[in-house]
Amino acid sequence: MIGWVIYVILFEYSGDSVFASVLASFIIGVISQYFAKRYKTPVIIFNVSGIIPLVPGGLAYDAMRRVVENDYNTAISLAAEAFMISGSIAIGLVLSEVLNQIYRKATMKRIVNN
Repeated sequence: MIGWVIYVILFEYSGDSVFASVLASFIIGVISQYFAKRYKTPVIIFNVSGIIPLVPGGLAYDAMRRVVENDYNTAISLAAEAFMISGSIAIGLVLSEVLNQIYRKATMKRIVNN
C-alpha cells in the first residue's frame, strides 16, 4: 500500500510515471528487505505483493489492442511507455538490493573493526 501511495503522490506532482515507478519500487524494496529480515522470510514474498499494483498491465493491454486495430503509432507509444515503466520497477528493486548489500557490508566492517 505504501508503494502505491508513493506512486500516486509522485505521479500527481511530477506527471512522470517512470520516475514515480522507480521511487515507489525502491521504497517497496527497502520495506520488503526490512520485513524479510524481521520475519525471517524471503524478500520475494513482500516484493511481489508490493509491486503488483505498479505493473502496467492496462497499458500493455491498450498497446496490444491498438495493434489489433491497426493503430501502430499509438501502439508503439503505449508499448514503449509500458516497457519503460516495467524497467523502472526492476531498476528500483535492484537499486534497493544493492544499497542494502552495501549497508550490510559497511555494518559488518564496523563490527569486525570494533
